[in-house]
Amino acid sequence: MLPGINGFTHNPSASLEEAFQAVAQTQMRQLPFYRAHIPVRACGFQLFEQQWLGCMLTPWMLSLMVLPGPGQIWLTRAVGEKLALALPCGNVRFTVGEMDDCGQYLAASLMSPLEKQISADTMILLAEQTARMALSLPVVDSTRPENPGRRALFRMPVGSPEGA
Repeated sequence: MLPGINGFTHNPSASLEEAFQAVAQTQMRQLPFYRAHIPVRACGFQLFEQQWLGCMLTPWMLSLMVLPGPGQIWLTRAVGEKLALALPCGNVRFTVGEMDDCGQYLAASLMSPLEKQISADTMILLAEQTARMALSLPVVDSTRPENPGRRALFRMPVGSPEGA
């Protein structure tokens, strides 16, 4: 047995959906926060720095997930251990999880439990867009100061026509 977690050669979405569907059917269905109208769906998984990154939607949660990619071997970690990763969107704090047939993964909970009134289509769209946003660089307006303060909103710059 190898001392680590072997990476997924191909997109892990189907394996994740199968594993989480089994948990949904056997362990989660009877819980009060289970939303039967929400499907189990792995959304937007793609390679980022040789790791698979995407969102996992289930009837009880929405999480950003990272799994080892092709040729990767992750060190085995304690389930529940916290790990911060720098993504294009910013720093994200992940928790180590483990699932039969999927091995260990990193998950950052984004919504748990899910709101009762949100539709399945809306949640799938949110999961897909969140996966894309995690890999998007933040937009910064370079013409504005970093932290102008509230009062700066009411001042005109010196030399402007209104302030002259």
